[in-house]
Amino acid sequence: MNKKVAVLGAGSWGSVLANVLVENGHQVKLWSRDADQVAELNQKHTNQKYMPDFTYQSHLQATNDMAEAVEGASLVLIVIPTKGLRSVAHQLAAILAKIGAKPVVAHATKGLEQNSYKRPSEIIAEEIPTANRQAIVVLSGPSHAESVAIHDMTAVTAASEDLPSAELVQKLFSNHYFRVYTNNDVIGAEFGAALKNIISIGAGALQGLGYHDNARAALITRGLAEIRRLGVAFGANPMTFIGLSGVGDLVVTATSKNSRNWRAGYQLGQGKPLQDVIDQMGMVIEGVYTTKAAYELAQKRHVRMPITEAIYRVLYQGEDVKTAIRTLMNREVTSEVE
Repeated sequence: MNKKVAVLGAGSWGSVLANVLVENGHQVKLWSRDADQVAELNQKHTNQKYMPDFTYQSHLQATNDMAEAVEGASLVLIVIPTKGLRSVAHQLAAILAKIGAKPVVAHATKGLEQNSYKRPSEIIAEEIPTANRQAIVVLSGPSHAESVAIHDMTAVTAASEDLPSAELVQKLFSNHYFRVYTNNDVIGAEFGAALKNIISIGAGALQGLGYHDNARAALITRGLAEIRRLGVAFGANPMTFIGLSGVGDLVVTATSKNSRNWRAGYQLGQGKPLQDVIDQMGMVIEGVYTTKAAYELAQKRHVRMPITEAIYRVLYQGEDVKTAIRTLMNREVTSEVE
């Protein structure tokens, strides 16, 4: 099954997912606004800013013309930071309307929009009319680009309310090292993908302060509990949070130096100011922005998220990390199942 696929976003994850599709025999056009990045990908088959020392498949074609990328594509996969998703979806909608195309639209974006608190699929649905798209699919799960690039065994979820569209994504991506499962819980998949970045910042901060395995395990477990609480409050299936886009994604993100959220937290734990961490990272730290959105959303819905609240105070109110941890540990004791 050879298909034409457009991938919008040539960061580490977008470019590696495009590479997987090329390895699977599909025709892929990878879109980026950056003309220099496009030239590097096409001429040298590298993407040094995002994937140093990795060589992409020579058949992977990059372009800075979105219309060229999308023309004839059965699937359009959007892989960009949340803050840029609405504008890219709006641009895509205009192109699809002009050429009369109606592809499946998938995304691998992990976050919540500031102020509106919209999930990525909600943003896409608002910007791209149903006349110009089929179903929306969420591709999510425990998967660092660096690991997928070297063919580390990886399992992820394609979530959609439309099973045939989820199965299309499953078939396009699945191979001997990259396995895709389907799920119909879009809400759960997107909340799990977004909120795990918050807990990852906390896990990095713990290690930066010198804490060990017990502390990390406690944070991950109780972090998952509050991720589930918020997701269920919006209609998610609680079972999703013990799957790949829930606990799976949380574990890999909260335990690996490949996670920029973990690295950001680690530097905060070592005492670096947040702005310095952001400036030095060179890439978007989704968890910083998701923390604000999730904190505000939890306040509006009266959902208890003490870890998220603590990380919010550190990031946005200047509270010392040690003080935040002490406050968390000294809260009134309660039942584990509450």
